[in-house]
Amino acid sequence: MEESDSLFPEEELLGNVPLVEDEKDELEDPEFGVETLPLEAERAADPWGCCPEREQSADADKRKEKTAIHRRARASHFLKEVTGLERLREEKGLFIQRTRAELRACRQRMGFITKQQESVAAEVAAEREANHTAAVGRLQAVSRRLCTELENERDLQAKILAMLRESENVMWHIEIQEGQLEGVRESARAQAEATRRRLQVRAAEQLGKEREAWGKAAESRLLRARRSAYLQKEHRLRHRKLVEDARKSHRMAVKFLKASLGRAQERVRQQEMESREHLRRRMDAVLALKKNITANRETLRKFQAWGQAKAGLAEQKAQAEKEAILAYGGDAFKHLVHERRRQELEAQNRAFEEGQRLRKHEIVSRILKEEAEEESRKRRLLSPAQTAALPALRDRTWGYLTKVCEGKTAVAAPCCPVEDDSFAHPKNSHLVKCISSESVQGDPGNASWEDETLAEPEIPGLWNEDYKSRQVPAEDVDRKPVGGTKMDKDILARTVERLRDGAIHKQVVSGREFKGCPFISKPKLIHFKDFDVGTVYKETVTLVNASYTINYCKLEGVEQHLRDFVHIDFDPPGPMSAGMSCKALVTFKPMINKDLEGSVSFLAQTGRFSVPLKCSTKKCSLSLDKELIDFGSYVVGETAARIITLTNVGGLGTMFKFVPASEAADMDSSQLVLKYSSTFTYEDRGFYEKVTSSFSEQQLDGNESSLVDVPSQRGPDEGHPAESEGVTTLVTILPNEELTEISLGKITEGEIGPFSSIKVPIIFSPVIPGAIQTRFKVMFKNQQCPTLYFRAVGVAVDVPVWVPKPSVDLKICMYDRLYQASILIQSRSKAALRLKLEVCKELRGHMELLPETGYIQALSSYSVQLKFLPRHSLPEDARKYFDKESGVLEAPMTIWVADQIKPVGFTVHAIVTTSDLELSPAEVDFGYCTIYEAIRTSVSLCNRSLLPQEFGFVRVPKYVDIQPNDGFGTILPLDTLELDVIFQPTKAKVYSFTLTCKSEINRCFKLTCRAVGVHPPLELSHYQIKFAATSLYDTSLATLYVINSHLSMNSLTHSVPRIGSEDTCPVGPTSFQFLLPPDSPITISPSVGTVLPGKRCLVQVAFRPVLPSELIRQQAFQDLMKDMETKSFRKDMATQKKDPKGQPPSLPRLQNQDRLLQASTSHSMELQRPGPQFSSNEYQVAQATLARSFQGKFDKFVIPCVVASGDIQDRKGMEPLSFSPHNTLYLELWCPAVAPSITVTSDNGKTVSNFGDVAVGHRGIKKVSIQNISRKDLAVEFSLLNPGGPFVLLNPVSKLPAGETRALALSFCPRESVTAQETLDIITKRGTLSLTLIGVGVASMITCSIEGHILNMGYVIARESVSSSFKLQNNSSLPVKFSTRLDSVSSTRREQPPQFLTSPARRPEVVGTQNHSGQSVFSVFPVEGVMDPGGAQDFTVTFSPDHESLYFSDRLQVLLFEKEVSQQILLKGAAREHMMFVEGGDPLDVPVESLTVRPAQDPERREETEELKPILVTLDYIQLDTDTPASPATRELHVGCIRTTQLSPKKTVEFSLDSVASLQHHGFTIEPSRGFVERGQTKTISISWMPPADFDPYHPLMVSALLQLKGDVKETYKVFFIAHVVTSP
Repeated sequence: MEESDSLFPEEELLGNVPLVEDEKDELEDPEFGVETLPLEAERAADPWGCCPEREQSADADKRKEKTAIHRRARASHFLKEVTGLERLREEKGLFIQRTRAELRACRQRMGFITKQQESVAAEVAAEREANHTAAVGRLQAVSRRLCTELENERDLQAKILAMLRESENVMWHIEIQEGQLEGVRESARAQAEATRRRLQVRAAEQLGKEREAWGKAAESRLLRARRSAYLQKEHRLRHRKLVEDARKSHRMAVKFLKASLGRAQERVRQQEMESREHLRRRMDAVLALKKNITANRETLRKFQAWGQAKAGLAEQKAQAEKEAILAYGGDAFKHLVHERRRQELEAQNRAFEEGQRLRKHEIVSRILKEEAEEESRKRRLLSPAQTAALPALRDRTWGYLTKVCEGKTAVAAPCCPVEDDSFAHPKNSHLVKCISSESVQGDPGNASWEDETLAEPEIPGLWNEDYKSRQVPAEDVDRKPVGGTKMDKDILARTVERLRDGAIHKQVVSGREFKGCPFISKPKLIHFKDFDVGTVYKETVTLVNASYTINYCKLEGVEQHLRDFVHIDFDPPGPMSAGMSCKALVTFKPMINKDLEGSVSFLAQTGRFSVPLKCSTKKCSLSLDKELIDFGSYVVGETAARIITLTNVGGLGTMFKFVPASEAADMDSSQLVLKYSSTFTYEDRGFYEKVTSSFSEQQLDGNESSLVDVPSQRGPDEGHPAESEGVTTLVTILPNEELTEISLGKITEGEIGPFSSIKVPIIFSPVIPGAIQTRFKVMFKNQQCPTLYFRAVGVAVDVPVWVPKPSVDLKICMYDRLYQASILIQSRSKAALRLKLEVCKELRGHMELLPETGYIQALSSYSVQLKFLPRHSLPEDARKYFDKESGVLEAPMTIWVADQIKPVGFTVHAIVTTSDLELSPAEVDFGYCTIYEAIRTSVSLCNRSLLPQEFGFVRVPKYVDIQPNDGFGTILPLDTLELDVIFQPTKAKVYSFTLTCKSEINRCFKLTCRAVGVHPPLELSHYQIKFAATSLYDTSLATLYVINSHLSMNSLTHSVPRIGSEDTCPVGPTSFQFLLPPDSPITISPSVGTVLPGKRCLVQVAFRPVLPSELIRQQAFQDLMKDMETKSFRKDMATQKKDPKGQPPSLPRLQNQDRLLQASTSHSMELQRPGPQFSSNEYQVAQATLARSFQGKFDKFVIPCVVASGDIQDRKGMEPLSFSPHNTLYLELWCPAVAPSITVTSDNGKTVSNFGDVAVGHRGIKKVSIQNISRKDLAVEFSLLNPGGPFVLLNPVSKLPAGETRALALSFCPRESVTAQETLDIITKRGTLSLTLIGVGVASMITCSIEGHILNMGYVIARESVSSSFKLQNNSSLPVKFSTRLDSVSSTRREQPPQFLTSPARRPEVVGTQNHSGQSVFSVFPVEGVMDPGGAQDFTVTFSPDHESLYFSDRLQVLLFEKEVSQQILLKGAAREHMMFVEGGDPLDVPVESLTVRPAQDPERREETEELKPILVTLDYIQLDTDTPASPATRELHVGCIRTTQLSPKKTVEFSLDSVASLQHHGFTIEPSRGFVERGQTKTISISWMPPADFDPYHPLMVSALLQLKGDVKETYKVFFIAHVVTSP
């Protein structure tokens, strides 16, 4: 028993049992805590526990306490072990029960599978005997599956048995453990009982204390109630007083409110009246405007008709001129162009002159008006005598002006004075205005548009222009001097001068007179440079009013010599305020290659001004960048080189040659290698004096190799194409003169192109110490280009100390950074020399040479250390040596040598740059950002330095990320880097932080950022979904959850949803909505919803890529055009073969092009119609073509999800919820689309298989061909179709090799009349192809013209026949195949026994008596056929009995498609041997005949026997109420005569009923009792019965009478009348 602890340790037994919180609490027994209370109480009760005399007892208590604690811990341990064993035993018991149940179920399944195997084996044997190979194979597969399942069940049974045994062993060990711990359990129970009793005692004490506390609480509650009552009473009193005051205030407010409302209503009424009046006035104005528009339209229509007529006449005239010129053999087009240009120029001149004249008239009218006012004011001041003398001069002036206005003074001519005293200047002023307005409205090119009219004279030649009116002889005319009198000339001169002086006014504002140019021109000079003859140039000139106040501007024109080439478009702007501007368009069209200069004149209110205009031809503008080349001092034997640049800023190139000034150079073309040609001439040399150019000197070292600024032509072997523009070719000519100290380089002549430059080296090689100077000149082949001169100077020195590198280049330096360089000093002296190095005074605070003093040994070198620390004050300190703009420092350094007057100098070159990094923008506002997303913004980091700098962002907050490279990197000189600052808040609050960017020299640059963190009330389970590569027209699905985790508004325990530091969002249902972009392949379901707190909503995102419909239309159009072109080409080829000589080969090609153009135009118009034509074959073919050639596409969508508080169902109507833009969530979707791996090749690539209309119960089959267009073999699977549906896939395939095609057979078999649609998915690992199956099941709707489906043929003479017809109507949309069948001739009836052998209950009542001959009694025509949709079919039924019987019957069945029974018609008929018959009464025999044939009797013998045929007539008199008489009981008998083709002596049938009186005595009434019946007719005998007075209702009445029929034979019927009374229903 002791080994059990080792076999099952406590950890194994208790570790497998999970303990929840409640169970853990139960394991902690409260008695262990209770037992410690007495010890603590004893310690607390003994105040002398610390006395020395009790130390021994204290030690004993401590030992006891430790022992008790150890005992309690051990007891607790055993108790926990016991509890764990009990729980483990229960779990193992339940597990054993479940395992046994599973074992039983497994054994049952094994038995069931065994039975199935036996049945399958029996079926296999049976099918094998029947040679059903397919069924045997299927059953063998089933048998193998059952064997596999049986083996699996056996394995499962073995596993279950092993588990069961193991569990039972564990149970045994648990029971052993429980037995060992039974004593512990008993002790635990005893301790629990003791604890319970102690708790009860303590509970009783606690109850007493609580009762005492409750009494005190009741007393305090009573006191509070009394105080509350008192306070309520006080509150009621105050409330009553406040209510009374409020009522008084309300009454006063109502009084004032009524008054205010009355005033407001009155004001509203007035406003309404005013608005109505205003509306009425507007309506009147609109009506007037409508009338004016109508009138203007009529006028405009007249003008248009006149313009069209004029244009037609002009076109006819031009055509006639063209024909005339062509007749003379001239160039009509050239003549028309010149004529049109001449007309345009004349029209422009006329328009300009007319405009000038009209403006002069207007100015004159204003001046005259002012003059009139001035004269009237003076006239009032003059004496009457002076006033009488003035009108003569004024009248003469006005007469002159009137003639000017009328156009009589176009040329300077004498003017006669006006003698009419009634001439008044206000009237003339009005006349001038009228004439001016009419002139402006008329055509500038014509005197008046009324000169040309569309009217024609009634008499031809009446309106000819060559008609000359009678002229007055010259002798009769009063002659006057040509120039007018001297007085007239003086008056005219004074008037014109006064008019000119009055047009210009002085502008005085605030006591200051404006002087200067009234308008400023931008540009100041209108310059058209380097123009080409025949090219039109335009330039816009802006005129700005520079005067003090409003001014006017008027165009006067250009100078006379420029009018043929310059045209000004200027619309006078009217009054212009100071500072306002207007624009004029200057158009220059050069006709000659000549420089033009002039000006454009304008007239302002304050005076005239002009804008200079200059037009320059292409010239050579050559200049040198320097006229003096100073080499400086060089030691003899050294060689230095400098570069001089020849620049051509003109638009024409020329040949050049550099020679010394003392040498004559011939620029003849024969001495040059290159040939030169020019297409322009030069006429002005003043251009070179006006063009100035300044270039900075460029000093290059002797080893510079680049001598030409523009690239020269390269050979084809260099791999670079030759450039034709800006290419300069240099020719090498070796100089013939001897080498001098200052000489030219090898390249001294060549060609310089337009707007290019040439660099020529000048070499200085001193030989003799001293100053050297040489003069050079540059000569040009163009005679218009002057010779340019420059000179080069240099000094050759021979000093003992020199610096090998006189130029120390420190490259690029930064401010506040130390740079060092070593300077080597050489000495050719044979003695040691003392050196003193000196820095210029301006740079001593920035540069230092160490050591400042030293000795250089003989024939050796000396090294000096240069330290350069540029300060920010360098631009101010060294202005003389430092260029602030370029940052270039050229600092001269001096080396003083002892006993040497001339110092040795060298220059320190450096480019000083800043180390600043600029962050743009300086402040970033991220705005609102949720904690589930990140906002990215771009920040530009610009390096203002000329050196690359390393940078890095340090101490970046955790919620900020900077990319790329986490904000570290190197920035190039003067470069700008775009950095992405990504902000992702961690909680909702207002963020304000600063990002620090440090450079490599530890400079800090700050970037201030702020943002607002938002915690939305909803969250998404995924914020980014990456769809797999999806084929076209396939669908990829992804799911996510919208989660509402907002359950509490306590912000101390967890983060609550809020916007920044605003209020917390309320807890409750929250709605969301996904906003999809238009025309996107994304579908989200549901896109709108509401999520309750603590819940989540499943959202499904679908991605289905499709091709754009516009792209498909374009492809369809291209395919259609190719097909049309091919068909047209074939048709033309066939036409040419039929008629090879009928037409030239070019004509069919032109016709073909016209047809293609018309077809393409019509088809493009169809494609432009709205909506894709999905039903067209071209569209489907284009779609399949594009799907095959699809190269793939990747799209990224960001879908916003707006969030609002509240439930969508709670909104009123269509009122939207208040969605906050700051709580918006964003879902990012990656959507790659690829070409489908499987495509449909049949039916033009359509994925929709439409079976059309199929009859119910029938089957339609369609084949769909699919092709694997990928490069790999694909395993194919198919989705399940509806097992109970009409669609079936007949031949599924499992593998589709690459490039191969398979045909799938699909069947559609509808079971009911319904439109069916299903989707068959062809699934591969690369995508899914969906086939849509559509079919319509059409039920065969056949209607019959026979009501009740019973066709009664009536009575027929035996061995005769009668026919009847009926109609069947096909109401379905399908043609129906029908066939007819009679039950009497069916194969199923032949297998049945005869009717008389069967019991009446099982006798079929459909097929009755048949012919004895074996032929069918009934026959139908047609037997089979087809009924068209909506058509009808007539059927003829023939009744041919061969013997007498009343029970001929059969059933006619109409079968559709040889399967479905559509109509069942019961056929009935009766046959008699004779022509009379009686029907009616109760049946007395059965409708079943014997197989024996009754022998036919002789008619004579039959008459002798005269057999009586019984007829039973039963009448029921219903009398429910004895007080009320009931209606008599009635019955009917029908006597008929059969129509026959046999000859018979009698044509009618007579009938008579005897014993009528006796029947009447018994209450019977018979009408009629006798009569006759015609052939083919029936007569009714009505029988009624009323019970007589002595009738006993308990004894029925029975009487009889004889009914005789006389026709071809005589028949007697005995009619039995049975009557009784019915008193209850």
